[in-house]
Amino acid sequence: MKLLSKLSLVVSSVLCLSTAVNAAEQITVWEDLQKGKGIEQAAKDFEKETGVKVNIVEMRYTLQLEKIRLDGPAGIGADVMLIPNDQLGSAVVQGLINPIDTNLTPTYDYLPQSIEAFTQDQKLYGVPKVIETLGLFYNKDIIKEPLRTMDDYYAYSSKRVAEGKLGLLAKFDEIYYAISALEPYGAYVFGKDATGNYNAEDVGFNNDGAVQATEYISKFYKDGLFPVGIMGQNGLNAIDSLFTEGKAAAVINGPWVVEPYQKSGINFGVVPLPKMPNGKDMTSFMGVRGYVISHWTKNQELAQKFINFANQPKYAKIRFETTTEIPPLKSVLDDPIIKNNEIASAFAQQALRSYPMPSIPEMAEVWVPMDSSLQLCLVGKQDVKSALDDAVKLINQQIEAFRSQM
Repeated sequence: MKLLSKLSLVVSSVLCLSTAVNAAEQITVWEDLQKGKGIEQAAKDFEKETGVKVNIVEMRYTLQLEKIRLDGPAGIGADVMLIPNDQLGSAVVQGLINPIDTNLTPTYDYLPQSIEAFTQDQKLYGVPKVIETLGLFYNKDIIKEPLRTMDDYYAYSSKRVAEGKLGLLAKFDEIYYAISALEPYGAYVFGKDATGNYNAEDVGFNNDGAVQATEYISKFYKDGLFPVGIMGQNGLNAIDSLFTEGKAAAVINGPWVVEPYQKSGINFGVVPLPKMPNGKDMTSFMGVRGYVISHWTKNQELAQKFINFANQPKYAKIRFETTTEIPPLKSVLDDPIIKNNEIASAFAQQALRSYPMPSIPEMAEVWVPMDSSLQLCLVGKQDVKSALDDAVKLINQQIEAFRSQM
């Protein structure tokens, strides 16, 4: 990747910050709720190194772009914000954030997927801070050793159901989860053009591989291994309850359930996702949250210097220790602090098999059509091929309508 080769490992450039900055200068950083403690040390060291005060304001990361629309023009917004990569496309199109100067940004040893997640039209618009993806949670009191393949889980779940119990559960009626099974068979969200940019006119959810994989996961529903109650809007809550109550032996879920599962007292472990019948590992979307710079900042260079400073591996390690957020830095992922942590290491391993959720604005048109088609075909209300064809047709229509309004 040209961008990655340009973003060479130049850690020393971050540390050579000028100490001649006026002590009155300051920047404001919007951080996620209850995550400010993770960057406190970096902020203190940055102020000591440069004389620039860092004001940390906690705010839910999904709401920060909406707030900057008003606060930015009013001159009271942040210089640095934290956003999920699936909001990047809209932020770029609407002119809410500035590009990152890659000549001033060392990549340290970021996972390439995390850099790709914040790249648009060959420009970098954010620096990745944290990654999240899926894993397989299993009840250690029921399953002594996690199984290796989805076929194994199908057979195991069949025996459990015959005994009036439940085996593996997954929210495959939502594409966020189902992509893990579809992608190993050749399905994809958007293809890419010659320059590496997503081509929203090439939707890959109804090719032969997508049909084959969808027909495979439909067996879990049609054969009664997945109860009807885990489908639809409240399905995730049902899955969580069945697992924490000890009724389900295993579930596919993300790191956001670790804390509530721990509080429930369930004795669980986490491993990467199993293999599909074709021998390929299940993949997963990689969600990435990263720091971006407000279009209205008056401190572009200082904002970027802080982002670079705070993302040094030593501060990423501190963040993990204080917030358990997994950084997209290979050196930290290989550190004993994560390698020796069963839960974190499982997600780190799965992250290597994952790929970033497309960040172009057209991605917003994918979710509802695909979820609706999966909910129909997985339970046999519509044959798989026609359901996926209908979904892709609707996605293309919605993308065309979206573009006509731009």
